[in-house]
This record gives sequence, C-alpha cells and structure tokens, in this order.
Amino acid sequence: MADKSVRYTPEFKRQVVELARTGRTPAISALRRAFAFGFEDHPELHNPARALKSARIGKKDRPKVDPFSIQDAEVVIAAIHRDWGEAQGNYDEFRFFTGLRPSEQIALIVSDYDAANGVLSITKARVAGIDRDRTKIDEDRRLVLCPRARSILERQVTLREGLVRRGRIRHEHLFFHASGQPIQRLCEVHRRWQTTLRRLAIRYHKPYTARHTSVSWNLMIGRNPRLVAQQHGHRLLTMLMVYAAWTDERPETDSRSIRKALRAPAYAARTGSEPAPHTKGNRAMNWPTKGGRNAGITRRSKDLDWRSGRDSNPRSPPENSACC
Repeated sequence: MADKSVRYTPEFKRQVVELARTGRTPAISALRRAFAFGFEDHPELHNPARALKSARIGKKDRPKVDPFSIQDAEVVIAAIHRDWGEAQGNYDEFRFFTGLRPSEQIALIVSDYDAANGVLSITKARVAGIDRDRTKIDEDRRLVLCPRARSILERQVTLREGLVRRGRIRHEHLFFHASGQPIQRLCEVHRRWQTTLRRLAIRYHKPYTARHTSVSWNLMIGRNPRLVAQQHGHRLLTMLMVYAAWTDERPETDSRSIRKALRAPAYAARTGSEPAPHTKGNRAMNWPTKGGRNAGITRRSKDLDWRSGRDSNPRSPPENSACC
C-alpha cells in the first residue's frame, strides 16, 4: 500500500509561518486555494493550509495617505501632457478627477460611457493583461462625472475618433497609447508617470496616489462620505479611517481651489494641445531618419538643449527611434 502521508520540510514550515506572521493576505489566500485544489483527491489527508488565517491590517499598519495638493496635481498634469501627448495626459488627468482604480480604467470601453448623462459604468477590470468581467470588490457601480472629468473624456473620445478614421484603432477601449494600441499592462503607462515626476521639483508619489487624491478632494469639499465611498468602490468605514485624519488638516483655501479645478475644462481643452506625432516611448522627438548626422533635422530638433548645456557637437540620435 502506498504511503499517503504528507511530509513538510522545515524550510516550508518556516515560510508558511512567516507569511502568517507578516500578514501577507494575498499570498496566504493563494496558498490556501492551491492546497485546497491539491487535496481534493485526498480528502482523508489533513490540509495544513486550511488553518491559516489572513491577518487583518490594523490602523497602525496602514500606510499614511499622502495625496497631491491641487497645485501639485495641476503641475503633474501639465507636465505629462507636454512630455507624452494627449493620450497619456488624458489618462492620468482622468484618474485625478474620478479616482478609478488603474485596472478599472484601462478596461473601459466606449459603451461604458453615457455621454448624455455624464455617467460611467464600472463593471470590469484588466489585470496583468487579462480582462475580467468584475471589479476588484465584485461590485458594479455607476460613477457620476464632475465637469472636469466629462471634459477630459470628451477630449479623449474626440482623439479616439480621429485615430479610428486614420485606421489606427480597431478596438473599443476608451484609453490607449498615442499609437492607438490599447493599454495591456499598467507598467506601460506607469513608466511614463515615473519619468515625468522624477524630473519635477515636487516630492515623488506613486501612480496609485491619484486615486487617494480624488477621494481626499471629494471629502475636503464636503461631499457626502457615503456617496464618495460608493462612487469610488470603498467601504464607508475603511474610507473614513484612512482619509478623514488627512482631510481635517487641510486649510479652507485648498477646498476653494479644488472646487474651481473640478469645474474647469480639461487641460487639453484649455491649451489646445495635440498628441505628439513623432515619439520615442511617446516622448516628443524629431530625430532624422535618413542620411547623415544633420540630414533631416527639424528646426525643433536644432533648438534642443544638448548634453552639458548647449553642446557644440551633439551626439547622433539613435538609429531605431520608432514610435511605441
């Protein structure tokens, strides 16, 4: 008779205990599911992962919410538009004024937007390039857009229609790269966020901070907390515990500036910006494509500040500088 006993090495036991001790809930959940599947054919054996409990995150364990001020957010929005063009600019600007989870935003399609009523249906997500028919919390919601968010989305729809006419878009997604390709993975857009913010004279914030910022702004201007929680897909108690302390410290002048920004047109609508036609990683560049070092250099390229200030002998641009 085959030996059906299960043996665990000391190293395996140590790793399981460490997961439970440090409260890594997603890892513990995945471990429980894997063991449950493996033990389906051996119900007579003891499944040690069944007893693992997911640790609850206490108030002291939560990272402190550190949203953008409205002034810094406007600086970031303008810089991203200038660096990467309107497609990327609209994507990041929209996050500040809706608070969508990034996985929810890149999954949006044209039919999710009710332009007549200014309402967006949040029913799905895209995680690691895989489309899912549900959101993170398994609850659909309808997001009523503020005037700024509606203006951004109208600009995005207009941009999309232009790319469709030129044959560069053959999908239904609302947000996409400057090339017209849909956003498959968040790392693709996060790298541009990081590049822009690291050169600005403001403290660096992670991309997800745009969502925290949206929630904080809505609470600061006195919106109903229950409505804010529902619109952002939060639980009311969690939202109040995480955000209330920060919003209480902000001056009234910030609230007035936020209300003004929520009613303002989209950045691209105010500046008349257009997506960059030639890009390297979506950053505006005008390198020559043929001939010698100076052949085909446009006036704009000649005006660039080369290394060490204005270098009298600029390096030749890279040969492969195709649009991403």
